[in-house]
Amino acid sequence: MARANEEAAAALQEYAELFALTGGDAFRVRSYQKAAKAIAGFPEDISVADVRGVPGVGEAIAKKMEEFLLRGSFRQLDDLRGRVPEGVRRLTRVPTLGPKTAIMLFEEFGIDSPAALGEAIAAGRLDGVRGLGPKTLANLAKGIEQLEQSGRRVHIGVAMSLAEQVAGSLTAERIAYAGSLRRMKDTIGDIDILAVAPVSVMEEFRAQPYVAEVIAAGDKKTSVRTTSGVQVDLRVVPAGSWGAAMQYFTGSKEHNVAIREMAVKKGWKLSEYGLFEGERVIAAESEEEIYAALGMQFVPPPMREDGGEVRAALRGELPELVRLEDLRGDLHTHTDLTDGIASLDDMVAAGHARGYSYYAVTDHAPDLAMQRMTLDKALQQRERVAKLQERYPGMRLLHGTELNIAPDGSVDWPAEILRGFDVCVASVHSHFAMSREEMTRRFIVACENPYVDIIGHPTTRKIGKREPVDADWDAVFRAAARTGTAMEIDSFPDRSDLPSDLVRLAKHHGVKFSIDSDSHAIPHLANQRFGIGIAQRAWLTADDVINTWPLERLRSFLRP
Repeated sequence: MARANEEAAAALQEYAELFALTGGDAFRVRSYQKAAKAIAGFPEDISVADVRGVPGVGEAIAKKMEEFLLRGSFRQLDDLRGRVPEGVRRLTRVPTLGPKTAIMLFEEFGIDSPAALGEAIAAGRLDGVRGLGPKTLANLAKGIEQLEQSGRRVHIGVAMSLAEQVAGSLTAERIAYAGSLRRMKDTIGDIDILAVAPVSVMEEFRAQPYVAEVIAAGDKKTSVRTTSGVQVDLRVVPAGSWGAAMQYFTGSKEHNVAIREMAVKKGWKLSEYGLFEGERVIAAESEEEIYAALGMQFVPPPMREDGGEVRAALRGELPELVRLEDLRGDLHTHTDLTDGIASLDDMVAAGHARGYSYYAVTDHAPDLAMQRMTLDKALQQRERVAKLQERYPGMRLLHGTELNIAPDGSVDWPAEILRGFDVCVASVHSHFAMSREEMTRRFIVACENPYVDIIGHPTTRKIGKREPVDADWDAVFRAAARTGTAMEIDSFPDRSDLPSDLVRLAKHHGVKFSIDSDSHAIPHLANQRFGIGIAQRAWLTADDVINTWPLERLRSFLRP
């Protein structure tokens, strides 16, 4: 996604939120939100393309965006920023806290921050307040806790975008990100960047427009806080020690301790400068050389979590991990027929451009009422898919659906309708607070439906916004293995769902997986790289992932 698109979309989303806070018409709020989503997902850079070409952007919004591109804001946004107290804006960041309640809390109780709200709840100041029953207050307290946790970390999509921006902005012989981002963790605290470069790169780094504050400055390391609030540490390392530095600063701490202890037992020393025997350098230039010298297979960064990888590498038993290039298709994507941004034609063309062997269109089913889907619309789309297939003889188009798993485990359509789809993804989109027993049964019933092929984004989490649902995952995965139902690794970075620990558990039970983009716009198709990171952290091979399989094997799995 182009930086201009990302920043303009964020400004328009902020405007929509402020407009809602001031009592703005709900229809217009939704139009601003939809336009923000469209701009964020537009495949062209709006700083060089006409923003009027973005679907859902009319003349009034286009003028706001043109002003934003000129000066970094627009008049109406500036006006609303002045009218809505910052305290109210801070409160609306708490999950489940709406604008009317935020204004009431600010005006009647002087509560102007999530922290102040937490203190008021704990002190009992809000007990008995109309509209704030015990359950609501408990949910708000939980939301504050979520906000505090997310405030210290960002999801991998935000971190990766920033790391790539930093690396692309600096002059260096060699530059790369390390740390937890290189290990593909789903949330990131600080970003570590290593560079082989002259000392002048530090001054260049501090002068970048994304730098809001210089925390520490030196010749070998500079730390800054960016305008997005994320800390980035830049280290200059010797060219001859590149491999050792990458190994050391990638971590994890526990993994590094384990292999340093191995070096010590051999009478060697391992540091960020190399693997040494006394003054003699045994290995330093590449990570592969370091692991080989220690008698190990090379350990891919996502596996470096002290989860048994060191022992397996010493025995030569590390699996051959699934790679991005192994994916033959995408089994969960959306179009503008429901909540996507791009047309069916454009999404299919983008899938073809990625070299896929097959591509599934899975727009929402009718029980997600806000999408206004009907059976007639689905059948009309099926006809369009069949006609499009003629233009793409080398890529099989699959007409699918994303079903809604109701509280009792049932899905939108009966068997005679489901039978006509090539692939059915079934997901939980509501009733997230069910008991553990009820939620477990809900998933098991869905798995037992013979037409449900994949459980989409199983935990339903939204990082920093919504906690995972509570379920007995051992029981769910046993059912999925028994019924031949795949679990999705939803690659959207604010979902990263299933997370890697549950992927490993599911694999233990014999479950297969689908690594999907859940795309709602063309740029989202690239999100599968994040799903691959999750899969690698969970030690998955290509055989574990159904959308690495040839079409005929996949179709046999989907419709045995």
